[in-house]
Amino acid sequence: MAQGLLGLGREPAPRWMSPRACPAIGPIWPSELALLRQTLKWCVSVLVLLAAVFAFNTFKHKSQQIAVPAAARVVIDEHAVAERLAGAVRFRTISYDTPSEESRLELTRFHGFLAQSFPSLHGALTLEIVGGYSLLYTWAGRDAAAKPILLMAHQDVVPVAPGTEKQWRADPFGGEIRDGFIWGRGAWDDKGNLMAILEAVESLAAAGFKPSRTVYLAFGHDEENGGAEGAAAIAELLAKRNVHCEYALDEGLLITEGIMPGVAAPVALVGVAEKGSVTVRVKASGSPGHSSMPSPTSAIGTLSRALVRIEASAMPAAIGGVAGDMFDAVVPEMHGIERVVLSNRWLFGPLVLAQLERAPSTNALLRTTTAITVIRGGNKENVLPGEAEALVNFRLIPGDSAAVVVDHVRQVIGDDHVTAEADAGATEASPVASHESAAYRALNRTIREQFPEVVVAPGLMIGGTDSRHMTAVADDIFRFSPVRARAQDLPRFHGTDERIAVANYADLIRFYGALIRNTAGGD
Repeated sequence: MAQGLLGLGREPAPRWMSPRACPAIGPIWPSELALLRQTLKWCVSVLVLLAAVFAFNTFKHKSQQIAVPAAARVVIDEHAVAERLAGAVRFRTISYDTPSEESRLELTRFHGFLAQSFPSLHGALTLEIVGGYSLLYTWAGRDAAAKPILLMAHQDVVPVAPGTEKQWRADPFGGEIRDGFIWGRGAWDDKGNLMAILEAVESLAAAGFKPSRTVYLAFGHDEENGGAEGAAAIAELLAKRNVHCEYALDEGLLITEGIMPGVAAPVALVGVAEKGSVTVRVKASGSPGHSSMPSPTSAIGTLSRALVRIEASAMPAAIGGVAGDMFDAVVPEMHGIERVVLSNRWLFGPLVLAQLERAPSTNALLRTTTAITVIRGGNKENVLPGEAEALVNFRLIPGDSAAVVVDHVRQVIGDDHVTAEADAGATEASPVASHESAAYRALNRTIREQFPEVVVAPGLMIGGTDSRHMTAVADDIFRFSPVRARAQDLPRFHGTDERIAVANYADLIRFYGALIRNTAGGD
């Protein structure tokens, strides 16, 4: 049967008209074979072309890293500086939702500790108390025409979550130095930066350094509550004095180790912008009454359906803006498939986007995020409430606004029985600082001098900092803390077992000293 089907056992046809047999699809005639060959050649050509395009895009972007020699390592008495930071941690300068008199007293005591710890600084700089407890130091420069610089940190810390005290390996306010770390609330956020700035200035002042341009040090006392009494008041004071800085540097993104896929080197992300925040109050109405005779719809049910629609209709995501700039800086330092894929986002963009959206940390870089945080409705099990409400918090990427978000929410809900209004206190996303400015280049160079092994890239700060109040008094605002962090360290931020390595803390001091020398000049 097989011979008959394949034409075997019969007089062969002339070769020019004989079909080629294919067990899977039957006989193939010369014209079909030619078409198949042509299709295969076309496919191969397309694949070769695609491979060439992939290779070109992968390797056309050269490294954006500044080639600078490593700076000579400044000798620091690590034991002494660690002891002073540990002493700072012992002051319970906690920002509660409701201001605490004890915390205010601790701030005053902390100020006395700083005056005692840094005598050369307090002899060379002018100190002003702003908003009751915030500190503004002025280190006058020799060139009054030169734009000043502004270094920032904050004195206050968040509380320890009730019930978690026993989970700490060290007393949260004990200021312990153990296993090569300084432990306690504020060691990282943000007394580490504050004390490192003061240590650097103290060392420079003691050595007779005088900046060519004025250097401001601004240390707010209520950053964890929004900075309205502290940083905002400092910004208002500087604006009244017509002070306008070339740049401001505040706490922010970190030197991450082992977190960026495809990059073996640590990555120093410099925040060139920070997200804004708006809370939308969503209210639904219904017929109040006894639960034994419910209406077909209820306020709580209507609100629930609206919230489901809001959560399912996220603001659009895109690998552009600051996120795009970050990838452009990091991709040339990648290896393997990550470099190929991210270098060819014109083709793999949807795939990359889908992967990044899966993780909350990277999803937040790509879009204005949606978070339902509070819901209220009803007060008795047998009474139908006439109204139910929820609070939905949105963190705004640059380019989105509070008004855009409210319009989006209203369109998504599409229900006349539900209202959506922005709560008071919304903050828009910050302007995006230039990563091509002289100030950014100087910051970049300083990072590379002090941490030669790191990759420097612009990034987006997803949280809020005091620096958002300084928009009117600085050309560019950067958010960067030279704190080394691995993935397992990130939960320590505002969490349990906050700490900083003694050696890393010494690096912070070197960094701030170098930054002042590089950007403020001096004798």
